[in-house]
Amino acid sequence: MKIPALVSPGPALTVDEVRRYSRHLIIPDLAMAGQQRLMNAKVLCVGAGGLGSPALMYLAAAGVGTLGIVEFDTVDESNLQRQIIHGQSDIGKSKAQSAKEKIAEINPFVKVITHEIRLDVDNVMDIFSQYDIIVDGTDNFATRYLVNDACVLLKKPYVWGSIYRFDGQASVFWAEYGPCYRCLYPEPPPPGMVPSCAEGGVLGVLCASIGSIQTTEAIKVITGIGDPLVGSLMIYDALDMSYRKIKVRKDPNCPLCSENATQRDLLPDYEAFCGVLSNEAELAVKDSTISVKELKEKMDKNEDFLLIDVREPSEFEIVRIPNSILIPKQGFLDGSALSQLPQDKPIILHCKSGVRSAECLAILKNAGFAGATHVSGGVVAWVKQIDPSLPVY
Repeated sequence: MKIPALVSPGPALTVDEVRRYSRHLIIPDLAMAGQQRLMNAKVLCVGAGGLGSPALMYLAAAGVGTLGIVEFDTVDESNLQRQIIHGQSDIGKSKAQSAKEKIAEINPFVKVITHEIRLDVDNVMDIFSQYDIIVDGTDNFATRYLVNDACVLLKKPYVWGSIYRFDGQASVFWAEYGPCYRCLYPEPPPPGMVPSCAEGGVLGVLCASIGSIQTTEAIKVITGIGDPLVGSLMIYDALDMSYRKIKVRKDPNCPLCSENATQRDLLPDYEAFCGVLSNEAELAVKDSTISVKELKEKMDKNEDFLLIDVREPSEFEIVRIPNSILIPKQGFLDGSALSQLPQDKPIILHCKSGVRSAECLAILKNAGFAGATHVSGGVVAWVKQIDPSLPVY
């Protein structure tokens, strides 16, 4: 299905602009009209991290007239392995401001608007309504569903990408011409089932591969050239260097974009919809959580307990809390870890941030280890509050 150009052509190019965009202008499919559409376009990038970095840089280089950036975070040293729009001198700086400065170096003709706030149900409609197309560089399910739902309600195209370790996915969700994100993923995965990049890692250059696909799709939609990934899911495997394209059809029962949709507005709480913790984990941690300071006090008093790290071996090699032993989460999920645990001393669990250890705590409670606890904030909190000399990741 041929989709018409999203943006109408803007004013004629100046001599300086002709020089800058000459390699676009000599492409017959793009030519002068296509470049004028790009220069007249308003594109919003949600996030200036792994995917947002290459997307913002190439959108700017392509001559998109207005670039919006939604980003509330600051640059951390662990970002630099993949978030190439930021550099060493930007550590501690607002990511939005850092990205804006790099865009000015790439292309001073681009207008940059920063939204240094966390995207939520109270501001998403107002922000999105200012732009033609939304490019999503986020890494959590709650924001993805929020972005999708706002795009459907505002009839905006949503350029989506996802990365994990060596795998990436990309698509264009546009309910006016095809499925929305909910047609592909009607419900979020169970809490703790899909690890984030912060937990599982990501090959840095994978961000460039998927981010450049997102940029390509945005350019195609804006200018009306080619066949965008509306109704298709692109799957990339970096280890095999393989691409697969899967057809995605509109769900006739989609609660948001179908003719019989039952959801006509944004959900009141996307965090609750996606669930950071399962119900069992929330119950388990209610009265069985200690802080890293309380853990340190127990250590200083030489209390007898077993401290278990439920992260993966590669994480354990990077940084660990003293005297902890490693039993990865999978051992709790399949039950193999339970036989190794003592019944005669307290058990304290921890992970990187507290999510995985909470899920493991629920398993222990159900197995009869009523006195087990977990550490809120995990290794990250230990480094920040107890031993800042240790690395974080």
